[in-house]
Amino acid sequence: MASAQTASRSQKIIRVSIIGILANVLLAAFKAFVGIMSHSIAIVLDAVNNLSDAASSAITIAGTKLAGKPANRDHPYGYGRIEYLTATVVAAIVLWAGVTSLKESIDGILHPQLPSYTTTGLVIVGAAVLVKLVLGRYVTSAGKQLDADALVASGKDATFDAIISASTLVAAIVYLTLGISLEAWLGAVISLIIIKSGIDMLREALDKVLGERVDADLARQIKETTCAIEGVQGAYDLILSDYGPQRLWGSVHVEVDESTTARQIDQTARAIQTEVYRKHGVILHTVGFYATNTDEGSMASTIHQALEEVIATEPHVLQTHGLFVDEKLKGVTFDLVIAFEAGNRDEVRQRVVDRMSERFPDYAFVAVLDSDISD
Repeated sequence: MASAQTASRSQKIIRVSIIGILANVLLAAFKAFVGIMSHSIAIVLDAVNNLSDAASSAITIAGTKLAGKPANRDHPYGYGRIEYLTATVVAAIVLWAGVTSLKESIDGILHPQLPSYTTTGLVIVGAAVLVKLVLGRYVTSAGKQLDADALVASGKDATFDAIISASTLVAAIVYLTLGISLEAWLGAVISLIIIKSGIDMLREALDKVLGERVDADLARQIKETTCAIEGVQGAYDLILSDYGPQRLWGSVHVEVDESTTARQIDQTARAIQTEVYRKHGVILHTVGFYATNTDEGSMASTIHQALEEVIATEPHVLQTHGLFVDEKLKGVTFDLVIAFEAGNRDEVRQRVVDRMSERFPDYAFVAVLDSDISD
């Protein structure tokens, strides 16, 4: 079922990209013909820009095809991350377009020339603005629906092209009515906006390649689904690895009663994996278990309360879980989630252990340091 959904998604991305290629190629051909017939270098250069947009759509198709390759021995998690690399390339194209446009605008400011607008040229620019706005909105919307960053980047690129062309129309109107040439200045301002957007898109794509924090809403939903399974008293340490859009693998730890049998643990783990995949499409390849003491009024309860008091005075300790007290061996184990802002996180962990040891000298405390990976 998952592979069928992936194939359907890939087909939709390719279909949208083909529409983008056809639209840009037709625009390029039309502009090139009119530009050559009217001896307008500006219109011919704008036609070349449309061809670069078509190239970005072609890159998106290639990336989607490669990302859809089935997993194999060398790449057991598949090739989904290629889509993020594709988004990086398209974002780089947007950034390059912004830098090139800024360079041309600065040259126009330093070496101003009186513009020469023709009715034919302005009509072509106006038509291109409408087509590019519609195309940009369509591609961007499809990219968001399909969770395809490369499509979103291509859609934004088309929108920026429309804005640049629109600025040419505004400059033409100002010049024809007031005799003031603003084309280069408007181009510079819009170029800076494009450069910023290109950098933002590039950063977003690289963040996904490097690995981002688990989405807070998704983490909450997965933990709620996990805790709804019979016998689960708490869900912690959720780790998700992103191997491409809609391809999340991970693990989670849960607390269960110390009297839970191995058979019950196996049933619980399978139930968690099944429900999380059914509801959220996330594959949990590992479900770890903490045994918890359940006797009210026992030493475990006293130690747990003391631990809560200690961590309440430690601002960088975000959470403690997995507490288990072995009365026979006089040992206590628990996990500490410590914020990255703590600096020396191990120092914080050791301070908590030392303070607990002072309060309960007859017990040996072992604290496992957890990172603040998910909410």
